[in-house]
Amino acid sequence: MNDIGIIQAAMDQAVRDGVFPGGVLAGRLDGEIRILVVAGYLSSESAAQPVQPSTVYDLASLTKPLATVTSVLLLVQAGKLKLDVAVGDVLVELKHAPIGVASVRDLLSHRSGLAGWRPLYERLDAEGCAWGRAEPSVVRQSVLRLIGKESLVSQVGAQSLYSDLGFIVLGCAVERASGLSLDEYFYEAVARPLGVNTLFFTRTRAASPQSRLSRPDVIIAPTEWDDWRQRILKGEVHDENAAAMGGVAGHAGLFGTAESVLAVSGAWLAGYHRDRSILDPQLVQEFTTKQSHPQPSSWALGWDTPTAPSSSGTHFSPESFGHLGFTGTSLWIDPRRKLEVVLLTNRVHPSRSNDAIRAFRPLIHDLAYGVLTRAQSHPRSGYSIQVSFSARYLEPLKFARVLSRIKPKAWSFCTSSVTAAAIVGCDWPSTVRASYMALAW
Repeated sequence: MNDIGIIQAAMDQAVRDGVFPGGVLAGRLDGEIRILVVAGYLSSESAAQPVQPSTVYDLASLTKPLATVTSVLLLVQAGKLKLDVAVGDVLVELKHAPIGVASVRDLLSHRSGLAGWRPLYERLDAEGCAWGRAEPSVVRQSVLRLIGKESLVSQVGAQSLYSDLGFIVLGCAVERASGLSLDEYFYEAVARPLGVNTLFFTRTRAASPQSRLSRPDVIIAPTEWDDWRQRILKGEVHDENAAAMGGVAGHAGLFGTAESVLAVSGAWLAGYHRDRSILDPQLVQEFTTKQSHPQPSSWALGWDTPTAPSSSGTHFSPESFGHLGFTGTSLWIDPRRKLEVVLLTNRVHPSRSNDAIRAFRPLIHDLAYGVLTRAQSHPRSGYSIQVSFSARYLEPLKFARVLSRIKPKAWSFCTSSVTAAAIVGCDWPSTVRASYMALAW
């Protein structure tokens, strides 16, 4: 079995194990796609269509780096926004609010002191201010008013707390600084210059019944049954707060394909290496560097960095940056190797209670990293892994899940050992057991 066959086998096994109904894994090395694997089906229904490379997924929190952070960088680059300006100076409605003193930099690095999440959609609904029941400007003002009333859970800069609320504010700041709605600015400043037409926000159904995702040529993976909206969500944002804001928000709302995600990540990677890019190299370096305070924190400016145990596995370099999405998506970029890995799934279908992807992500990233770096070492040699990568090499996924409940370090040892076993063709049980017994006990 060749390298791609190993990735395919791992993805197929994840579908059989119920990690997700289906998914797409794309890996790119030095600008060239070397891995493009699809597995499973759009949904758990018996008549579901198989996943295609062009399948569109709800990207969830990948919206943060791909749309909001990229937009913020471009506005800073254009001199329309400053990283260290107070939020209250950009959004005057928050001037005297607790969050008003935090800077754009504080929001990007998740150290603003705002709570991680609040059910804003319930409050907007109760006030008759949710999307479709009020004018768009009223919805935005209501959201800012509700966040402005929030007490900070810590002093600005004192601790790192991942916050959807902070990125909702950032999305509004992008709109105020650009003079356009977030989806309009993203299209004009990011998607169109990059030539991408399969990366977009989709407005909430009440406001836009003819969503572009209803086009017959667009394949869309559903997420879950939503009790609030009383329907299976397909082509409308999974996140309730984003839905209440019309499907366009700084923290969620973006939809796209694996190839379209790579278009934006490629712009970041090119900027990092001072190659041709829409993004200023100096700003890219600043945005992707882990912040020095507060400690401990893995956050750069809107991007996460690998900190063990990491969803990126065990091989991405310390200079790497990436992000996860709640629906089962992720993007990791290693500038040292000029390497990018995108995983898109709808693991929340049919229910968000399925969190098996936590164990799967590090494994698949270790395997993808190995395949991509071997391609870099042997670009034209036709080098492949001649092993029988059957279920005996995929069993460690289940094995590691059990062990990791006993010993927290078990997962990284298991995935590293299994990857090594796959590469050299040795038997995984002995490799895993030897590594685990020696290092974990």
